[in-house]
Amino acid sequence: MPVPAILLPADPLNPRRPDPHFAWEARLLRESGGEHHLVDHDALLAGRAEEAVLRVPRGSGPLWYRGWMLPSARYAEFSAALTARGGHLLTSAAGYATAHELPGWYGVFEGATPPSTWIPTAGAAPAAEELAAAAARLGGSGPAIVKDYVKSRKHEWHEACYVPELADLAAVGRVVARFVELQGEFLAGGVVLRRFERFAGLPDAGRGAGGPGAAAPGGAGTGADGTGDGAHGLGDGAGRAAEARVWWLDGEPVLVGPHPDGPRHTVEPDLDGVQALVRTLGCRFVTTDLAYRADGSGWRVVEVGDGQVSELPHGIDASSLLTSLIAA
Repeated sequence: MPVPAILLPADPLNPRRPDPHFAWEARLLRESGGEHHLVDHDALLAGRAEEAVLRVPRGSGPLWYRGWMLPSARYAEFSAALTARGGHLLTSAAGYATAHELPGWYGVFEGATPPSTWIPTAGAAPAAEELAAAAARLGGSGPAIVKDYVKSRKHEWHEACYVPELADLAAVGRVVARFVELQGEFLAGGVVLRRFERFAGLPDAGRGAGGPGAAAPGGAGTGADGTGDGAHGLGDGAGRAAEARVWWLDGEPVLVGPHPDGPRHTVEPDLDGVQALVRTLGCRFVTTDLAYRADGSGWRVVEVGDGQVSELPHGIDASSLLTSLIAA
């Protein structure tokens, strides 16, 4: 059976080498006996998929991608271009969209993740009536997070991410409009409203007891940064939630570590119940970000992502992940 190779983004300044951000993964992959090929990420984003994969050998067989996030439509073009060269991504275009975009995975994880609703849009802010209906679907009151199908604007927390009160429809409209404006051409799919939940924080969050750390506001509802985003735990100046990122391959956890935004903090999540949901989702390679409720009521799935475009935290030993991928 052919051993999968891993595709990495090329360095834009030296296309014969991996992008510096992924150079350590390339090195670890070589040490693990694996093989990598390089792709042009800029060409992929520009819709020039055939050009982007010219450095991938013809007849390359099974492939994984580990790199920067791609819109789902661009990933589909990427997959088709590789198929034309005799290669095939082990995550299909449909599977990528399912794990990468919130509407794809939410139905499976509903009840285990903060309540969410969304409004598809091609780039314009939804009308006031649509936002009012969306707020009503979340109960019509209480705090919420604004994001698109993939990402939030966590660094513009009060301006374009956090809604203190859904009943204040004027405030909802202002935050959503600013979010859409800032996302611009990068708005993915539509506008999402997610119920804000408080999660236990990192030790330096300074908010008292509750679960594995001090209590910190947990803003559920961000996507995979760039590889992996995560606005969870920001707000009110309290810092980040203590999150774990779990890497799943064929329904099995192959790596558990901290979220990339808190790489020095070890969190040990309870995976009971989560594994069954991951298997129901049916995507081969995914990540789940988990955080503990500040009220002590248990672990929540804060985010799901495609494993190919999810960030690894700095300093983690990813050898088990990479060896699992090339053995798949």
